[in-house]
Amino acid sequence: MREGSLEAPTRHALDWRNPDFYDMAKIEAEMHRVFDICHTCRRCFNLCDSFPRLFDLIDESATGELDGVKPADYKKVVDACTLCDLCFMTKCPYVPPHEWALDFPHLMLRYRAAEVKQGKSDKVYKQLTETDRNGKAASFAAPVLNWANEAKPVRALMQAAAHVAAEAKLPKFCGRTLVMRAAEEPVTVNTAAPAHGRKAVLYATCFSNYNNPEIGMAARRVLAHNGVATEVVYPRCCGMPQLERGDVARVAEHAKTVSETLLPYIEDGYDVIALVPSCALMLKFEWPLILPEDAKVKTLSESTYDISEYVVEIAGREGLAPGLKALSGGVALHIACHARAQNIGQKAAEMLRLIPDPDLQVIERCSGHGGAWGVMKGNFDIALKIGRPVARQALQSGKAHVASECPLAADHIVQGMQKLADGAAVPSDPQHPIQLFAKAYGLM
Repeated sequence: MREGSLEAPTRHALDWRNPDFYDMAKIEAEMHRVFDICHTCRRCFNLCDSFPRLFDLIDESATGELDGVKPADYKKVVDACTLCDLCFMTKCPYVPPHEWALDFPHLMLRYRAAEVKQGKSDKVYKQLTETDRNGKAASFAAPVLNWANEAKPVRALMQAAAHVAAEAKLPKFCGRTLVMRAAEEPVTVNTAAPAHGRKAVLYATCFSNYNNPEIGMAARRVLAHNGVATEVVYPRCCGMPQLERGDVARVAEHAKTVSETLLPYIEDGYDVIALVPSCALMLKFEWPLILPEDAKVKTLSESTYDISEYVVEIAGREGLAPGLKALSGGVALHIACHARAQNIGQKAAEMLRLIPDPDLQVIERCSGHGGAWGVMKGNFDIALKIGRPVARQALQSGKAHVASECPLAADHIVQGMQKLADGAAVPSDPQHPIQLFAKAYGLM
C-alpha cells in the first residue's frame, strides 16, 4: 500500500445507471466503511459541517465508536455536505489511487440520489433549484421580485412557506439577461492586441445570465480589449443545483444539451469559457464522470476554461494588451471552493496580480455558503459560522474591494463581515475578479 497523498487524486466514474447505486443498504454499508476511516483520521474536521456532525455522533454514542451510531443518523451528515469537493481535493489522504478509495462527496451524492429515486427528497428545495425556469420567469418581473427579496414581511412569509432564511441575501434578477445584452451591446475587438485571432464562446451560466450579467459583460470587454472575439451562448444551466440534490439523470440531460450546442463552436476553433467556477467544474470534471462514454462531453471538458484561467493563459502565452492601471484601496480576494477543486491553482489571484501595484489579500478557505444550501432556514446560521474566519480576515484586511469568483460566496462573505463589523465600514458591492480586471482597464 502506498502512503496517502503522494499521488494526484483521481476520480472514478459515477455508476448511476446501475440499480445497486441506489440500494440504501449497500450505500449505508459503504458509508460505514468510509465513516470509520474518517473517524480514525479526522483531518477534515474544520471543513464543512458534515465532519463535526459525524464526529459528534461517534463521540456521543454509547460506545464512542461508529458502531454506536444508528445508520438512520447518517442522514444528518449527508444533509450538511455542500459538495464543495475540498475534502477530496485538499484534505483526504485516502482518495484514489489509494486502495481505500474514499470519495466522500460522491458518497453523499449517492445517498441523495437514492432519496430522489425513492421520492424522499425535499420538494420545496427542488423548486428553488430550478434556476432556468425561475430565472426566465423572474426576468419578466425583476423589479418587483427584487423588491420582494428585500421586504421583511415578504421574507418572513418565504421563510415560513419555503424555508428560505429571512436573513439570507438572495441574488437579484435582471430584466435584460446576459444573452440579450450581448446581442444588443456589441464590443470592438482590439486587432492590435497580442492575442488577436483567438475566439472564445462564453457559456453564460444561469447566474450570469439571469442574476448578474455584469460578470459576462466585463469578461467580453476584457477579452475584446485583448483581441479575443467572443460569442455568448446559454443553452441551459450546467445542472449543479440538480447535482447538489442528487438528481444525476437530470444533470446528464443538461450535459448532453449543452455539449451538443457548444461542440460546433469548438470544431470551429473556439475555446469555451465558463464565467462561474461551479459551472466550469461541472463542464470539466463532473460531466465526464456522469457520461464517461460521451465523446462530446469529453471534447467539451478538454476545451473549457475558467475565465480567470483564460486571462492568465493569454498573459503567459501572447501577453496582455496595455492599459491596466492600479485599483485604489486594495482587494480582499476569496478563492472559491469550486475554483480550488478544478486543481488549476489560484488563477483569480494570478490574474489580479497582473494589475500594476496589486494590493491583494488572498483568502483560501470555504465561505460556508454552499449554493442553495446556505440560504435555507436550517443552514444559514451554520453557513455564517463556517464562513466566519473568511469574513473576519476580509474585514481585518481593510481592503476597499471584496471579490470572489463565486458570486454567492461574495455576498455571503459581506453578510458575515457586516455581522462582525461593529460599526466599521464594509464594502457593500462585492465583485467577481473579472469585473475588477475590467475596471483596471477602464472598461467599466
